[in-house]
Amino acid sequence: MSGIATAVVGSAVVGAVVSNNASKRAAGAQTKAAQQGIDEQQRQFDAVRALLMPYVNAGTGTSGSLQAQQNLLGLGGADAQQQAIAGIQNSPMFSALAQQGETGILQNASATGGLRGGNVQGALAQFRPNLLNSLINQQYERLGGLTSLSQNAAAGVGNAGMMTGNNITNLYGQQGAAQAGSALAQGQTYANLAGTAGQLAGMYLGGGFGGTAPAVSPTGAGVVSGGSGLRGGFV
Repeated sequence: MSGIATAVVGSAVVGAVVSNNASKRAAGAQTKAAQQGIDEQQRQFDAVRALLMPYVNAGTGTSGSLQAQQNLLGLGGADAQQQAIAGIQNSPMFSALAQQGETGILQNASATGGLRGGNVQGALAQFRPNLLNSLINQQYERLGGLTSLSQNAAAGVGNAGMMTGNNITNLYGQQGAAQAGSALAQGQTYANLAGTAGQLAGMYLGGGFGGTAPAVSPTGAGVVSGGSGLRGGFV
């Protein structure tokens, strides 16, 4: 092969190596950037979840507000309902309000001279049950507010999770595209190199490098002189 052909082949090989290395570096940079994005997305989601989990836990589980509401309604069983009501009835709040209310009834009756009247006794008998019923309703409403807060927090975690999942999926797609692009570029580089070698071989056999194409002996004994290409025969 002539010096020109050798130079062309060498240049093609060098170009292929440089192109291949550049493709690998580009794919590596894209893959690294995508992975950094994935890690940051996961970190942000973990931070959001950590912030919202106290609110989620306040409304869930066996000691959460939702279960407490169900217990007051009797949905958790008769024993759980009885314990929930007893907890309100035996609370310091109930005792304080009951004492204040009964004292007020007695003072009002004393001031009007009806301390021993039937109305006073009836009012005293009804006061504690009415107070307990009122406190049960208040407790249920307050628990409902906490349950709503927990529900919103749980929805926030869910939305953050879906958004993070979509973003990470897109970043994984970018990683795959970068690696696939690199593989295709490398394949094209090698194909171009092979094409260049094939063209040079055809030019050489066709006498394109300073002479006519070598002729093959009719007897198949070898190649006879036919130009400035190969001289002599194959043994």
